[in-house]
Amino acid sequence: MYYVRSVPFVYYTYILRCKDGTLYTGYTNRLKHRLKLHREGKGAKYTRGRGPLKLEYVEGHLTKSDALKREYEIKQLSKKEKLGLVQQLCVLPFLNE
Repeated sequence: MYYVRSVPFVYYTYILRCKDGTLYTGYTNRLKHRLKLHREGKGAKYTRGRGPLKLEYVEGHLTKSDALKREYEIKQLSKKEKLGLVQQLCVLPFLNE
C-alpha cells in the first residue's frame, strides 16, 4: 500500500493575459498578493499599463527551483503553445477578482 503525503504547494508559475492580448509568465510564492501587485501597477514592469490583467494559468510547485525552471520552460514556448496550456486548465474564479 502506498501513502501520498499531502503537501501544499509553496511556489507557483502563472500566466497572465494583458488587455492587449499579450501573455506574461512569472513565478511567486504568494499568488494572490502577486496578482494584487500586478493589478495595482506595482508588479512586473511588463504588466504596468497593460491592465486589466486576467490570470489564465497556474501550476503549483514544491520548490522555488522547480517553479523557476518551469517559468523558463514556459517562456520558451510560442504564444500558440502557451494558449494550449491555458486551455488545459481552469483557473479558480476567486483569483481573478
